Amino acid sequence: MRGMLLEVAGAGAGVGVCSMAWAVSGRSSSVFGRSVYQGVRDRRSVALTFDDGPSESTPELLDLLGEFGAPATFFLCGANVHRLPAVAREIARRGHEIGNHSYTHHCFCLRSASFIQEQLTSAQQAITDATGVVPVFFRAPYGARWFGLRGVQRQLGLTGVMWTGIGWDWRLPAHRIVRKLMRAARSGAILCLHDGRETRMHPDIRPTLEAVRRLIRELSAKGFRFETVSQILCPTTRLKE
Repeated sequence: MRGMLLEVAGAGAGVGVCSMAWAVSGRSSSVFGRSVYQGVRDRRSVALTFDDGPSESTPELLDLLGEFGAPATFFLCGANVHRLPAVAREIARRGHEIGNHSYTHHCFCLRSASFIQEQLTSAQQAITDATGVVPVFFRAPYGARWFGLRGVQRQLGLTGVMWTGIGWDWRLPAHRIVRKLMRAARSGAILCLHDGRETRMHPDIRPTLEAVRRLIRELSAKGFRFETVSQILCPTTRLKE
């Protein structure tokens, strides 16, 4: 991904490598469309988010979250929703929030505006058809935004969501995932994990599952509660309405 960002940076005539890379993947960047990476800090809450689902392993994660009464936000790939519509419906049935994570999880860098539009529109339709939920949040594959995304987000009514901390759970063991996310934990933090591995079938997410169990316990012991992205972006007064 780093090499791709350097290639992307070189594509921006007159724009420095660092500034272009930040525009594409910086967590606080809104260059290519409205985006957030942090919720309000008026209460001790964090948002757990999961990308790349649904997968065959998602039901086990749902049981784990249910065991602790922890709501989460799932950014789903449309292709996975088409393959596993019942799992997508179960995410919604259990009260979790659902966002758009593109259709096939291809990186948007150097892609056309029409490609980006097709990816988001197709995912939006797949999610809505399977669950009845119309997503209002979107997370770009690999966290990489590109030209044309702003207009598509506006058309579909989507707000981009990055993260305060990411667990790298597709490559790290559970204890290192937990360590990374505990360092990022603070009031209003949006934490990124994965219940799938892009659009692969039967992904091994055992490190993620073990990390989530440990993470919820450690965060709870420190007085944090768990909210969805939409909740964590709202002031306390609005949550009480």
